[in-house]
Amino acid sequence: QVQLIESGGGLVQAGGSLRLSCAASGRLSTSVTTGWFRQAPGKEREFVAAIRWSGSSTYYRDSVTGRFTITRDNSKNTVNLQMNSLKHEDTAVYYCAADKDPIATTPRSKFEYDYWGQGTQVTVSS
Repeated sequence: QVQLIESGGGLVQAGGSLRLSCAASGRLSTSVTTGWFRQAPGKEREFVAAIRWSGSSTYYRDSVTGRFTITRDNSKNTVNLQMNSLKHEDTAVYYCAADKDPIATTPRSKFEYDYWGQGTQVTVSS
């Protein structure tokens, strides 16, 4: 069983930055895809960013493109999300997710992923 633990959330002013980290335990292959999702109160969980674990392909939702950057370190089983120029609408619980399948056909879909972290709260004041 793969376990994912997020950290790095907190309170930040609009325009500020936060760096989220996801630490993975268990056996992850180099072919898995890892993603970040977020969920605000009363809203559905939505895609934020994803990365092929051993590749260079990254994916972002339009509203964070140019502001957020997803990276990973295969040797440490970690994936990070650097969030810059934060906006109030970025406020949500952020979740790390991993796909156990070697082929992720829909990395932007929450239904693609099999393992989820507990979430970390990001609050952007305005």
